[in-house]
Formats: sequence, structure tokens, C-alpha cells
Amino acid sequence: MSTVSTVNGGISFWYADQGTPTPREPLPGDATADICIVGGGYTGLWTAYYLKKAVPFLNITVLEAKFCGYGASGRNGGWLYNGIAGRDRYAKLHGHEAAVRLQQAMNDTVDEVVRVAAEENIDADIHQGGVLEVAYTPAQLARLKDFHSVEIAFGEKDRVLRGARETGERINVTGAVGSTWTPHGARLHPVKLVKGLAATVEALGVTIHESTPVTEIKPKHAHTPYGTVRAPYILRCTEGFTANLKGQRRTWLPMNSSMIATEPLPRSVWDTIGWDGRETLGDMAHAYVYAQRTADDRIALGGRGVPYRYGSATDNDGRTQPATIEALRDILVRLFPTTGAARIAHAWSGVLGVPRDWCATVTLDRSTGLGWAGGYVGSGVATTNLAARTLRDLIQQDSGQSGPTELTALPWVNHRVRRWEPEPFRWLGVHGMYAAYRTADRRELTSPRPGTDPIAKAADRLSGRH
Repeated sequence: MSTVSTVNGGISFWYADQGTPTPREPLPGDATADICIVGGGYTGLWTAYYLKKAVPFLNITVLEAKFCGYGASGRNGGWLYNGIAGRDRYAKLHGHEAAVRLQQAMNDTVDEVVRVAAEENIDADIHQGGVLEVAYTPAQLARLKDFHSVEIAFGEKDRVLRGARETGERINVTGAVGSTWTPHGARLHPVKLVKGLAATVEALGVTIHESTPVTEIKPKHAHTPYGTVRAPYILRCTEGFTANLKGQRRTWLPMNSSMIATEPLPRSVWDTIGWDGRETLGDMAHAYVYAQRTADDRIALGGRGVPYRYGSATDNDGRTQPATIEALRDILVRLFPTTGAARIAHAWSGVLGVPRDWCATVTLDRSTGLGWAGGYVGSGVATTNLAARTLRDLIQQDSGQSGPTELTALPWVNHRVRRWEPEPFRWLGVHGMYAAYRTADRRELTSPRPGTDPIAKAADRLSGRH
């Protein structure tokens, strides 16, 4: 497989496919609004959409440092699925039934995104094929069966467990010994969705200023180099770029994830792979991968490369390390050997937001009017939509337009967590954790034992993931 002609960076393949947009006009000076949203990704745009739909006369301003979708919303794997970071912890804190309600809300969110995209004529290559997660070692199979049982206990009665033969009939992953499938998932084109959302909210009357980095957020104030926006509600929707804000360096850790996309694969290759259902595809490795079959018959596959840059630094253009491209290529060929001659057309990276306890959250501080949502830990394509609808309800409740709702009662609302450790402990901890996970994956590939490798268990405990 050739990587000589691979495009590296340029934000993402999704933007190479669609073209990089010309940024909207920056903030012209000091301004006022009813609601100021900082961040023009999925969270910010969905929030603007639902608030404007609920109360059309609201004056809503979105401030975006680059252009809408520059961050994770334009670089992700296109997994619209029902996973949410922190559900098991919320079950421990608030009880099993509360976590079941959160999971049901996520199941419904997948359908909500599909519904709105159709209603607003946003063509984002959405295909509801569900989510298939495979195992190809004895240890992975044991984890997969445990995972399947847990998901059923959280209300997914329509989830299906498949053996090796049934899995192979859906998709021919080399060495697969089992899989679990849920219908609550879809593949999509991330940039088509974010571009469509931005155009939709703008048509509703929302003001979007791009090329306008917010440097500091204070109650009722969002400061930029071009002026300050004053509003009763300031909503931080910056996910992996939160560390760029003054005072937020240790709030959420910007974790790097990298992707590759092949050239369009010929029919002869697809005949060997299958994947006719176009499910989103993942595995049960500790340093897991995620993949989709795109609308134009490429494979887009992602995973963790260099997981973290010192000092919570973020990249500028999505470039990733050559070693990461090679590692992802090796995974692709191991899963699908007939892709060995295919060209890797594009490689890129992006950052996702990780709280110290690995729990996504949505919050509105009623005493200050400051709100935020995020910490999705890579599961944000759907979770952003649920967060936005919840922020809408919280603001309407706070402003006296409505009372509590089912969404405002979910256990992730107003969850607080401690900050990340200072450097160099942050860098050492994250790199040590992923080195441990990669070691555990290598050991499990050659081990006949069904149990999870002890190194991975120790990494889970030390990182706070479990």
C-alpha cells in the first residue's frame, strides 16, 4: 500500500472532498446579544438551531476562531451513534435507572439527527446501518460479550450478538471471532453535516462571526481581539480547543486522534470485504479503531497516534505523524488484507475533549449565565445534539419560559469534575497510558487467554477511565 502520494493535513479528507470554505466576516466590534455561543462546531451550531427554533426572536451570536467545523466537527470519523462518555460512572453516582434514561436519550438522538437533516434538506451522506464492533482475539471476545451484556442491561434490547460465521457474512474482518451490532447508529459525512447546519442556522437569523477567536470568557462577556460580545448567557462550546481559553488550560485535555482515507476501492475488493450494510465499524482493542465505508466507497479509518501534545497544545492544519499513518495503514491491512495495494489518499488528525473523569457533561451556571457542554471523549457526533437540546431547556428554564424537562433531569447535567494535573505529569500520564494500552493489545494478539491483559487493567485504574 502506497503512502507516497498521501495528502497529510489540509484539515481533513472531508474538507478536501468538499472544499475549504471562505470564512464569514469577523466580529466588527463590540456587540450585544441575548445569547453568545463560543465555538462553531456541532455543539454550538446545534445549540443555536434549537434555541432559535424554540424562540425565534432571540438574538443569537456564534463566535468561531477559524471557520465552522474547523475542529473535531470537520475531522471526525462520521460515527453518528448512541455511545456517551461516562454512562457507567453516572450509574454509580445517580443509580442505574438514571443512566438507563441517559442511554435511551442517546438512542433517540441518533434518530433526531437523521430527522432534522431530512427536514432541513441537509444531505450528509447519512446511512443508518447501525454500529458493528468486532473481536479478533480471545481477550477481545470476552470483553465484547461483557460489553454486549452491559448494553442490554442499559436498555438496548435490540442489540444483536453474532459469532464468527455470522460476523463474516456481514463483513470479512480477518480473524474476527464475534461481533455485537446495534441499530442505533449511522454513517455520515462530517463536513456536509456541519456546513449544512451552519447554513441552516444562518438562514434562521443567527449571526455567525468566523475568524474571531475568543480569548477569555467571563460572566456576560466574551472577549475577542476585535471587540467584546455582551450577553446574559455565554455558552462555551469549544471541546478540544477549550485549553486555548484563558484559565481553561487544565479543564479538558485535548486528546489527538488520527485518520486515514483510502482511494475509492474497486468492486473486486469490496467483493472480498462485504460491508454491504455500511455499518460503522469498531473493534474491542484497548487502543481501538473506528472506521466507515464512505459514500464513494473508500475506507476511512481512525485511531490514536501520538495521543497528546505537551502543554495541551493543538495543531493548526490537521497534519499527523508519518509513523501514525503507517500504523493506521498496518491496522487497515491486518483487518482487510485485500486493501494492501490501495493508495492512502489522505491522512489527518484532530483533537477531542477529555475531562479528568472521562465523563461528558452539559452545564448552566444560573448564578453567572455561563454554560458549557462537551468532554465527549470522541463520541460527540450524536452527543452534541443531545447537549444542545439540553442547553436549550436549561436556558428556557432559567429564563422562566419553561420548567424542568426530561432532558434537564438527566444525570450528566451540571456534573463537575476536578482539573487535570499540571505539566509534566499530564504529558507523562497520557503517554504512559497509551503506551500501556498498545503493549496490552500486542500481548493479547498472541495470547490464547480470554482475560484482559493486566497492563490494560492497571492503565484503566490509573487513568480514571473505569
